[in-house]
Amino acid sequence: MKLESNIIDTALIFEGGGMRASYTAGFVNTLLEAGIYFDYVAGISAGASNSINYLTRDTERTKKSFVDIVLEPEFGGWLAFFKGEGYFRAHYIYEETHYPDAALPLDFEVFKANPATLRVGAYEVDNDRMRYFTKDDIKSVQDLARIVRCSSTLPFFMPPTTFQQKVYLDGGLGGGLALDAARQDGFKKFFAVLSRPKGFRKEPFKIPGLLKAYFRKTPHVAEALLSSHQKYNQTLKELEQLEREGRAFLVCPEVMPVTSMETGFEKLEESYRLGYRQGKRDLPRWQEFLGLK
Repeated sequence: MKLESNIIDTALIFEGGGMRASYTAGFVNTLLEAGIYFDYVAGISAGASNSINYLTRDTERTKKSFVDIVLEPEFGGWLAFFKGEGYFRAHYIYEETHYPDAALPLDFEVFKANPATLRVGAYEVDNDRMRYFTKDDIKSVQDLARIVRCSSTLPFFMPPTTFQQKVYLDGGLGGGLALDAARQDGFKKFFAVLSRPKGFRKEPFKIPGLLKAYFRKTPHVAEALLSSHQKYNQTLKELEQLEREGRAFLVCPEVMPVTSMETGFEKLEESYRLGYRQGKRDLPRWQEFLGLK
């Protein structure tokens, strides 16, 4: 199997956002159906799932990962949360669904055959730092599943994830946008798929004392959470400046009809349709930026 990339000078960056990725999954499938294959992909949290689905070039899995998956009885909810399994049952979602007869079959052979560079960002709890996993860290589909789970482990709502004896939480603690990774890897041009409407800025946590109390045994985690909005907003500011300079293209939802915690199938289905429709409409502008027209 031989796969090729046709965009080699631009980094593709996927933002997270939980179930808001139902909308951005429509953008992913627009890229895939148009045959736009980046040679560098970086994602955090739900953006990590979008990255993997993009690299396996699987349009069906892309949609199901943030829409149909909620129909599975094992998906999660408050009962699962109070049982200590997480509001989103991460072990099931990331580590039990990728098998051939499961809810989200993943073609690991296609993933391995894709020549693109991959970066998946997660917050390493013990060392209070962002770690960007690469394909060198992925020896099996189980490694891949666990790494995406590490990146997507929402604090409080999901139990921490361990990989190779290190504990991880959601990459959003480090800001949530992998622009830093792409820059460190030498890229000057960026195509960023965001999960908030243009102009959005994150607000500080309203009850910092509660957060500090919850993470009293790991105060650096609380501090990372409390400062994450500043890192995120600064990265957005940098991306917007790059866009003004013609070195970035920001793909932003026109509206965002769901929250990160949405579990209603109909709402997620409509969110996906909106993203897909917007992607198809805006595709010529994407192609122009990428030099494909």
